[in-house]
Amino acid sequence: MSDLNTTRPVQFNSEKISYEEFRQVLIDDYKLAVESRFVSLLGRKEVLTGKAKFGIFGDGKELAQIALAKVFKPGDWRSGYYRDQTLAFSLGISSIYHFFSQLYSNPDLEADTSSGGRQMVAHFSTRLLDEDGEWLDQNAQVNSFSDVSTTGGQMARILGLGLASKLYKEHPGLSHREKFTKEGKEVVFCTIGNASTSEGVFWEVVNAAGVKQIPVVISIWDDGYGISVPNEVQTTKGDISSVLRGFQEDEKGNGYQIFKVKGWDYAGLCEVYEKAADYARNEGKPCIVHVYEMTQPQGHSSSGSHERYKTAERLTWENDFDCNARMRTWLLESGIAEEEELNEIESDAKDLVRQEQKRAWVDYKKTLQVDLSEAIELLKGINHHAVEIPLKTLLSMTELSLKEVYVNVRRVIRELRGIEVEGKEALLEWYKGSKEINHSRFNDKLFTDSKYSPLRVQEVSAEYDQDAAIVDGREVLNACFRENFHKDARLLAFGEDVGKIGDVNQGFAGLQEEFGVERIFDTGIRETAIIGKGIGLAVRGFRPIAEIQYLDYLIYAFPVLSDDLASLSYRTKGQQKAPLIVRTRGHRLEGIWHSGSPMSVLLGGLRGVHICVPRNMTQAAGMYNTLLQGDEPALVIECLNGYRLKEKMPNNVAEFTVPIGKAELLREGSDVTVVSYGSTLRIVQEAALELEKVGISIEIIDAQCLQPFDRDQISALSLQKTNRLLVVDEDFPGGASSYLTHEILEKQGGYYFLDSKPKTLSAKAHRPPYGSDGDYFTKPAVDDVVEAAYQIMSDSNPKKYPPLF
Repeated sequence: MSDLNTTRPVQFNSEKISYEEFRQVLIDDYKLAVESRFVSLLGRKEVLTGKAKFGIFGDGKELAQIALAKVFKPGDWRSGYYRDQTLAFSLGISSIYHFFSQLYSNPDLEADTSSGGRQMVAHFSTRLLDEDGEWLDQNAQVNSFSDVSTTGGQMARILGLGLASKLYKEHPGLSHREKFTKEGKEVVFCTIGNASTSEGVFWEVVNAAGVKQIPVVISIWDDGYGISVPNEVQTTKGDISSVLRGFQEDEKGNGYQIFKVKGWDYAGLCEVYEKAADYARNEGKPCIVHVYEMTQPQGHSSSGSHERYKTAERLTWENDFDCNARMRTWLLESGIAEEEELNEIESDAKDLVRQEQKRAWVDYKKTLQVDLSEAIELLKGINHHAVEIPLKTLLSMTELSLKEVYVNVRRVIRELRGIEVEGKEALLEWYKGSKEINHSRFNDKLFTDSKYSPLRVQEVSAEYDQDAAIVDGREVLNACFRENFHKDARLLAFGEDVGKIGDVNQGFAGLQEEFGVERIFDTGIRETAIIGKGIGLAVRGFRPIAEIQYLDYLIYAFPVLSDDLASLSYRTKGQQKAPLIVRTRGHRLEGIWHSGSPMSVLLGGLRGVHICVPRNMTQAAGMYNTLLQGDEPALVIECLNGYRLKEKMPNNVAEFTVPIGKAELLREGSDVTVVSYGSTLRIVQEAALELEKVGISIEIIDAQCLQPFDRDQISALSLQKTNRLLVVDEDFPGGASSYLTHEILEKQGGYYFLDSKPKTLSAKAHRPPYGSDGDYFTKPAVDDVVEAAYQIMSDSNPKKYPPLF
């Protein structure tokens, strides 16, 4: 492990740079460091004066980020966190104006270029898509993956971002590579705080990147604390690089190059990052740079003061070893700059930051002023006492707020209900139009909604030869994957046991031998890393299928699925996308850990991901075909007990499509509409035969997809005929069955067609015990469905259907 502890001259090739040019580089670096520091200081003041909600800043980290920026090249990637403002300024990812615009949450994407006001300050990203959803040329820019606030959340995707470079480098003939690579030498630069290295995702990803030898440079910004908790409580030995020594590259070339350098040592930082970047870029191997003896002059955030938990000695040390102050002293003592020159730089920097802050504030107010001015003029045109107080409130506002504008407008609308007065109609029309504007400001782009959306893919029916083979369902999937891998070189598949044995249920059986270990491969048991790998690969032009072996295990990867993948389109306002397909299997089997159906967990946390629940493998294959033509993330949950059930083999197995978000009528009936999905459908179909014996006809609808659900609203159409509803699934009570009931009754208006109380039938509140008996008494069985449907009919007509119990 390299430990650079002393200040040494910055290494420049004297044949390429003169002394004056060398001096100017140093002066410019100091100027940037000072500007960034003033941004932090002024940003905190803006929060404390109430002009912004919350602030988190990168003070104390300036020099390391300037040194890091020097080794970035077009095509490289940043996956960082919310202390990287100096790096963002240096690389042009953000600017002082954009930074303050984000601090004020300006919803204009031209002002907050990273998120259009959706993310808190210091969360950076670069545009990867044009207005039509087409990929931009990643080689022509420095790329920043959109930041997340979750500590360590930036780690997972670096696996895929870096693996893409390796694949492009080793396969220069890939036809889709033009916008995503030049020579496969792109480096991923990841930054993380020292305290966040205590998160499990850090260790999972560091291990995986070491196994795959991913070209990544992981920088650990170490200021000695995690909020108020010191390193001694966070990390064994109180020193993360000491703990990481076991990952140091060995004589066989396996492992990491690990560097340790002080955060105030400008020259040492420049030297370390030059070495680390060169090693990752040219050797294609991972590096870790532990930057220690950093400071955090204003504490963790604007929510508190670090004087509460730092000792007087520590505060004195931080003042003495502040990186900007140390660089200033070095410039003066080495004769590179004079006091007067530095004073002028500092004064100009302060003026520039204040100027850009004011410009951002003025533009933010202009954005809000449009709504305020229009609302005031419309209210002035209404001669009614209900307008007086709301109008006075808006006229006297000192701090602009869209919330206050619309609170008062909506108050007037309520007060004028049933009253005809001049100007009211104009106010109503304005308010209706403003709802679309505010939807665009705050609510759109949960999905990319581009021309490549899977919801726009043309439906193609499965076709069968007259003598079509009857095969195990897994063979239909296998054939679908094989044909798609032949058609599209972008496809990759990976997960636990996916490679050599072709997954535990043989969906990929034999395909690794056919397409190679770099396209279909095994991973270690690390669910977060599997999903992160898929996200990064998807952003860099590949079409990955990331497999999580069982639905229950998806919970291990839930933070990266929910915080990163599901919110990516929304939090960048459609500027980034990751068309990852996550494949798993679940529902009916036996045992607590292999038969779960936690659909309500997924529905609550994965808005922004399509959730597909095919009833058999043919439907699953059609969904994969659809999703592979689209550009949005999806989760496909195959029926765990359906792989060996017999199905006909389509002759267009890689061409037919199953529409996403469309339910299917499986059985017509007249008495009760039964909506279900997945493995439980077979239970419902068996129950239908039993119910026929007692004179009850049920209509069966397969949801097929939970998110979105039943875009054609066939459930409500069915209710118009039957007037009775039963929703059956094997999630916990109050879970997906309640979600579906809400969708049918409220969103589709099915409530108005009911003649009896709707009913849901779900599993018990606990996980299923092991064994067939445990399954029978825990999840809906045929008897349960029969009795539930019968009870609905009995409640309606007890004479014809006398109570069973």
